[in-house]
Amino acid sequence: MSLPRTGRALVIKKAKVKPNASVYHDVVVENRSVEPPLHPGEILVKVSAVAFNHRDLWIRKGLYPGIAFDSVLGSDAVGTVIASGDQSDGLLNKRVFIVPMQGWESHPDAPESTFGVVGGNRFPSFGVFSEFVKISRDQVVEAPEHLEDHHAAAWPLAGVTAWRAVAIAADVQKGDNILITGIGGGVALIAMQLCIAKGANVYVTSGNDQKIQKAVGLGARGGVNYRSSEWPTDLARLLQQGNAVLSAIIDSGGGDLFKKVGNLLKLGGKLVCYGMTAEPKITFTMREVMKNQKLIGTTMGSKKDLIDATEFIRLHGVKPAVSVVLESLDDFEQGFQLMQRGDQFGKIVMKVHRSRSSRL
Repeated sequence: MSLPRTGRALVIKKAKVKPNASVYHDVVVENRSVEPPLHPGEILVKVSAVAFNHRDLWIRKGLYPGIAFDSVLGSDAVGTVIASGDQSDGLLNKRVFIVPMQGWESHPDAPESTFGVVGGNRFPSFGVFSEFVKISRDQVVEAPEHLEDHHAAAWPLAGVTAWRAVAIAADVQKGDNILITGIGGGVALIAMQLCIAKGANVYVTSGNDQKIQKAVGLGARGGVNYRSSEWPTDLARLLQQGNAVLSAIIDSGGGDLFKKVGNLLKLGGKLVCYGMTAEPKITFTMREVMKNQKLIGTTMGSKKDLIDATEFIRLHGVKPAVSVVLESLDDFEQGFQLMQRGDQFGKIVMKVHRSRSSRL
């Protein structure tokens, strides 16, 4: 078959900013060269769906390090392998998602080399918000059959981050009582789904009561609204109803959580933090030392973690929660607006080859 010579892609452009004005860089749809031929070890993926991450918004706001202007945005994509440098490649015609990072293959603790997240960066120097992606064949993973395209696109970055927090940092086991903060975002929701699939009892916090109810609908035992000054007391009452003590807290916000709810965490319990979107620190004092409680920072994870996590969701039939599916690359501004509002419950996904938008 003849390979496409060009494909449409979303490209980050540096905005002209007036002094003292806030930054919001431009994004445009451009035709980009597919750059044939394919060399041995390379494949060409025809992308069917992509997913937004908050890092895409942070890049537009100039809040992410190493931005590469005039590069393609996007970390999460699923598609079909339509060509390979090896004509007998077993990946041909297979549905795959692209590994959303490079530099961390399998080490249990940290990246083995320079680590980077795909999309809009100087390293790696490519993104996946594109109709076609040329890539090394060892940078894709076969998508589980039970995932439709929009679920598969929503999985990789949030999935490996959540897996690292749940399965490795928190070491969640059947019967554990887990608190997950900030429910509604992609990582928090997948972390909740993974915990439930492992047989844990999950409690959540959110600033939106509807999101709490949706989480309960997906299997959470209950939740509290952190906008209430009494939320730690509300959580204590909720746990008392189930005679539960927290085994771990999985957090994305930061702040003085040990002071607020450390008394609800068991001796030797863990607070696992994968982000600090609300406050830039977590206070750890002698009080927690005396309780043998642990504060653990965690990041995205390795390619091996992603493969292990993908096998887990295949075995347990887990489907990442998706809030909105947009029907075309042309709808990208709607995706950014939805992230700005922050009222989504699950990932914002965009199909690549159509032209209308719809809500699940």
